[in-house]
Parts: sequence; C-alpha cells; structure tokens
Amino acid sequence: MKHKTIILSMVFIAGIIIIYLLAASRESARPKAIVGLDAPLFQLKDINDKIWKLADLRGKVVLLNFWASWCESCLAVNSSIQSLLNTEQESNIVYISILYKDDPSKAREYLKKNGFDFPVLIDNQNIARTYGIGGVPETFIINKKGVIKEKVVGPIKWDSPMIKTAIRQLTSD
Repeated sequence: MKHKTIILSMVFIAGIIIIYLLAASRESARPKAIVGLDAPLFQLKDINDKIWKLADLRGKVVLLNFWASWCESCLAVNSSIQSLLNTEQESNIVYISILYKDDPSKAREYLKKNGFDFPVLIDNQNIARTYGIGGVPETFIINKKGVIKEKVVGPIKWDSPMIKTAIRQLTSD
C-alpha cells in the first residue's frame, strides 16, 4: 500500500510538471509582434554577411517583409516595394526583407534575376516565429519610434498612391 501511494504521488507530480512545461512552451510560441506595441528587436545577418539590428533603425520608418523565392505573390510585392523605394529615396523609409523557409543562394539568384537591390536577412533566430508569421508575404510597418503600426498579410501594391501617402505621413510624424 505504501509503494502504491509513493508511485501515485510521483505520477501526479510528473503530470503537473508536464502540464507546466506545455503551458510554458505555448506561451513562448505566441507571437510577440502586435500592432500598437514595440516591434520585437533582432540582430540578423543578410545574404552578404552584413549585420542588421532593428534597434539601429530607430528614427526611420521600417517596412519589414517576410518572403521567399518560391512564393509567387512575393514577386509582385517585391517589385512594388522596389518601385516604392526607387521613388521615395529621399524619405526615411528602410525596407528590410527576411527570408522565410528558403535557401539564401536562391534568394541571391532571385534578386539578380529580378533586378532587386534591397537587403535580404537570413532568419536563423526564428524571428518569423516571434513575429507570428503564418505564410508569406507578410509585412510589418514600424514607425520611427519602433512601434508596429500595421501588419499586412498577403500581397498589396506598395507603390500605389494611397500607400505612398500613408507611408509619407508616417515619415513626417
């Protein structure tokens, strides 16, 4: 009888520990990138080994885009972002793209083939998980103070007059 009590107690304690660990892992898996809150900081290398720190971009509006070379709609998004960057060179807009579940060598080929010259960061720290990325393209607009102002899921035309006006307003705030 005494052994049964000890065994049951151990099973009960083990169950509590397992429940606690599962709850803790769910908490850490929740996205931390929420509109209206500070953007989660990161430090990542790009495909040319340059280190990028989100904190270094304070004072500028950041378009943070998660994409992949295998994503068909990402080509249209990247084309419109490149067009936006070409026409808004004088503004305080910084475009940072983070490669999502893709090979950096494929990203280099993709950039060259399509004439894109924006930085491509390699997500080796699970930044996509931190930002709650479910697919691509997904883009975050981060204001000069480092606060996420918008999250855009799916493709949009970034060089449209309406979007340009909204971004200009953020850069002047």
